[in-house]
Amino acid sequence: MSDSSTLPHQPLSIVEARILGCLCEKEATTPDYYPLTLNSLIAACNQKSNRAPVLELDDSAVDAGTESLRAKHLAARVTQAEARVAKFKHTLDSVYPIPDPQRAILTELLLRGPQTAGELRSRCERMHRFASLDEVREELGQMASGDFPLVVELPRQPGKKDARFAHLLSGEPEIASGETAAIGGPLKVEVSTTLPAEAEARIATLEQTVARQAEELAALRQELAAFRAQFE
Repeated sequence: MSDSSTLPHQPLSIVEARILGCLCEKEATTPDYYPLTLNSLIAACNQKSNRAPVLELDDSAVDAGTESLRAKHLAARVTQAEARVAKFKHTLDSVYPIPDPQRAILTELLLRGPQTAGELRSRCERMHRFASLDEVREELGQMASGDFPLVVELPRQPGKKDARFAHLLSGEPEIASGETAAIGGPLKVEVSTTLPAEAEARIATLEQTVARQAEELAALRQELAAFRAQFE
């Protein structure tokens, strides 16, 4: 995969990757509580276990991330008759129709970043149990090929026996010269919301309508004031 332009969508941000990973994870591990409410999704994103890095996202950041994923056809809002609030689910299969073993691998990479095949085998067990390390490597090999490769093998780090693998949904990963410095606490992410062009157009139309109605209301008030003045 030479660059992010080969993706069928714009590269995922760290927030989008975390949200997508959480939706895939919770579908597999807690199906009774899936799809997720916004509050449940925020809690999943800020979870301190099974996450790297640990994030500290507020409701506006997660809400913006879900809207962006919806525009990329990777998530959907679900409205259920018996539910008082909207819920969210992933629609990964609509863009990347992959089997369950590969989805488990991709989910772990979205949630924890680059990992070795051995780490993936251990951590994927709650979503899919791999019989052997070779089975994990076989799935990784399939995911690294095709028109839209989903993973890439990273150069082996100095002093490390096994190579790590990273997902490509956020574009080509940056290759660091050494280990990433440990983060003392949850990583706060500043989110700049960029809406799809269609949404921007709708907002612009609404703004024009509101401005026009404000002008008409002001004119009516002036006419009413002039009418009242005739009887004073």
